[in-house]
Amino acid sequence: MSATDHAVNVVHTAARAASDKLAQHIIAFDVSDQLAITDAFLLASASNDRQVKAIVDEIEDKLRDLGEKPIRREGERDGRWVLIDYGDVVVHVQHEEERQFYALERLWRDCPLIELPADVTAGTSGG
Repeated sequence: MSATDHAVNVVHTAARAASDKLAQHIIAFDVSDQLAITDAFLLASASNDRQVKAIVDEIEDKLRDLGEKPIRREGERDGRWVLIDYGDVVVHVQHEEERQFYALERLWRDCPLIELPADVTAGTSGG
C-alpha cells in the first residue's frame, strides 16, 4: 500500500506553504505501510520560534483553501515543535534544535520518500 493521491496532494500543498515561509529541510515520508492511522509525514524546520509559527500558519491557510481542517494540533504554545494532524497527513514543524535532537528522519528512514514539487525549496541549509 502507498499514500493516496489525496495525501500526496496535501503533502505537496503543505510543502509549498512551508517553502514559501522559508522552512528548511523539508522532507516527506510515505508511512502508510508502517502506520494504519496516517499515510504521510511532512517534516520542516525553522531557525526560531516565530518562524515555526509563521510556517504553521501558512500551512494551515493553504490547506484550508483545499478544504482541509486539522483534526488535532499540538505544541503551538511553545513554538518549538508543532504537530498538525490532518488524518491522511501529519505535519511536523520543528525548531532546528528539536529537529536535530529527535531526528525523526532516522525513525522513518526505511519508509519511502514522497517526491516534492520542483518549486519546493528546502531552505539555505539544504534538505
